[in-house]
Amino acid sequence: MSGSRTKFYLDKQNAKWSGVCAGIADYTGFDVTLIRIGAVLLTLMTTGWIIVAYFIAAWLAPRKPLGLYDTVEDQKFWQGVRQSPARSARDVRAKFRDVDRRLADVETYYTSRNSSLANEIDSLR
Repeated sequence: MSGSRTKFYLDKQNAKWSGVCAGIADYTGFDVTLIRIGAVLLTLMTTGWIIVAYFIAAWLAPRKPLGLYDTVEDQKFWQGVRQSPARSARDVRAKFRDVDRRLADVETYYTSRNSSLANEIDSLR
């Protein structure tokens, strides 16, 4: 994997023209169709500076590396990190606390005086 997962890239695989709208959709997690409709509406409502910004972004932004995300869940996670790093860190900490709590429950179960478990283990010997 080369490239940062928190950086904006042009998405040439899902591009219609240069991949700017697809890159914005990938970066934000919004549907690419909504981004494209928004770009067209902004172009029609403004004096056309969106077109200039589009071509500047297409010229300056790097292409999205192939295989940037391993899975769809990986892509959603990194989109969440870009949108709210603090919330993503809080969610990861909560998942680790839950895993730690469940592991402690398993340790307590296996290290306690559990005669039925001890009898089952003895029967396996």
